[in-house]
Amino acid sequence: MLKPELLAPAKNLERLKVAIAYGADAVYLGGQNYGLRARADNFTDSELAHGVEYAHHHDAKIYVTLNAFLHDADFQVLADYCQFLESIGVDGVIVSDLGVIRVIKRSSTLPIHLSTQASCLNSYSARLWKEMGVKRLIVGRELSITEAGLIGEESGIDVEMFTHGAMCMAYSGHCTISNFTAGRDSNRGGCIQSCRLPYHLQHQDKQADDLVSFMSSRDLWGIYQISDFFKHNLCSLKIEGRMKSSFYVALTCKVYRQLIDAYAAGTLDEQLLSQASAELQSIPNRDYFSGSLDKPADKDSVFGQLSGINTGTHAYLGMVMETTPQEIILRLLEPLAVGDEIEIIPFQDKPICWQVNQIFSMTGEPLESMRKDSIVRLPKPDESMRSHNITKLNVVRFTRSPLPVTSEV
Repeated sequence: MLKPELLAPAKNLERLKVAIAYGADAVYLGGQNYGLRARADNFTDSELAHGVEYAHHHDAKIYVTLNAFLHDADFQVLADYCQFLESIGVDGVIVSDLGVIRVIKRSSTLPIHLSTQASCLNSYSARLWKEMGVKRLIVGRELSITEAGLIGEESGIDVEMFTHGAMCMAYSGHCTISNFTAGRDSNRGGCIQSCRLPYHLQHQDKQADDLVSFMSSRDLWGIYQISDFFKHNLCSLKIEGRMKSSFYVALTCKVYRQLIDAYAAGTLDEQLLSQASAELQSIPNRDYFSGSLDKPADKDSVFGQLSGINTGTHAYLGMVMETTPQEIILRLLEPLAVGDEIEIIPFQDKPICWQVNQIFSMTGEPLESMRKDSIVRLPKPDESMRSHNITKLNVVRFTRSPLPVTSEV
């Protein structure tokens, strides 16, 4: 039985390290060109080299996205870039264009993964892509797990599937709404997610309806399909989210790592699934559903809230930068005050609950509170807290009540 790889997104080096720390077997990311997430930080050449070295040191792999729809002018330095990626040890490139595949094969020996943008939805197409040199298919999100498994079986090629994250209302992302609403090409990295917005619908001569959200999909989760991913020999389970926070990356990686390992060990049960559900509800989401993993998505897949997304049961407070036996150094993304109750999320164990009873500045000044975007020192309150395995890159959260809604995407 094939144990699938856990594949996580990385917007920058911090998220790459967080993903690996929380259990990702591989990370996908973009360089400065050729990817579909132009608004992500994306990696410079030196950051890419460092990221690959870091990942390989921790027995993880790096895949680089080259899946934008290219024009002739974009090819001028593509061969040189492929040679660079090969020289630093990149483990694969994600591609959607036949011309790009030809350049990659002529200039390097990089393993080629077919992007979901190519909409591979059947074994006939899969066999053709295999003949073209593709080593792995990232199948379209319109497929069920059973269909994806059949493609792998009949074509003899590795199959990767999205298991978690935001969904696109267009067919495998082939959308041009942003082109016409903002002059930005969705298929060349410029998507502004116009589909998430509410609209007035006008029916011929009738008065326009109230604002409605009719194109925004609910978010995908595959926690209840883990056994099916195994049974159909999927090689990789992919988490969407190259624009998402370190908090999102940490929680999703930790949850799916636990579920994959538990099923492989024969210990996956309802209690663990319930815990996984609660953990994923703690991060921002658009109401989870199983997409087309079991059956084709239908009208129930539309996320109807007009004012934004569910911000989750918890808020992202910050990240542990350093730790000693007596204290932690915490970078804050939200304000913190004495008396606040926080939770530190270790890489594997249960969250560590902590009531903050002292806050110090980096120069040792005692504080009652500290604003966001600050760095603080938090003394560990007692011996039991000192015994916990709190370490660098642990993300920290605090409870949010009640469940508010935000316009963030």
